[in-house]
Amino acid sequence: MPISTISTISTISAQEAQAKIQQGAVLIDIRNSDEHRREHIEGAMLQPLSQLQATGLSENIQAKEIIFHCKSGMRTKNASQLLSQIAPQGSQVFLLEGGIDGWKKVGFATKIDAKQPLELMRQVQIAAGSLALLGAVLGYTASPAFHFLSGFVGAGLLFAGVTGFCGMARLLAVMPWNKTK
Repeated sequence: MPISTISTISTISAQEAQAKIQQGAVLIDIRNSDEHRREHIEGAMLQPLSQLQATGLSENIQAKEIIFHCKSGMRTKNASQLLSQIAPQGSQVFLLEGGIDGWKKVGFATKIDAKQPLELMRQVQIAAGSLALLGAVLGYTASPAFHFLSGFVGAGLLFAGVTGFCGMARLLAVMPWNKTK
């Protein structure tokens, strides 16, 4: 795959992105597949950032204009150098301002499948927050020993942040509600 020589990427509004898409630009969603399955912009191609980092952009994407998006715009902004390097030679590369959130903020529709589970990281945040809160409440009302629950959850989150391995995410990923439908 040819490497692009683009050094900068422009950020464009949802309105500008929609106009470019109608003129043939390709919209690429760099979020994870669980996020995309739950909600996405109609017609967006899924190319998760982890896949782009490992193998680059799919070779069948040959467009003059490519628009990348994530949820809020932060992932695309942080990965802008990579995104500009993996684009086909001669393509113009854009980032959707505000990501899918910015798209919805101006009133554009997304395709939502509420039957899909919440994104895995949101599930981890809910579970970890609930356990930490439970440990604090029970530690105050029932027995100080319950504070160890909060400490255990905090240590697990610290370990996950340092190593990149999240046992809770791995456990939640195999739960029945997270099986791909």
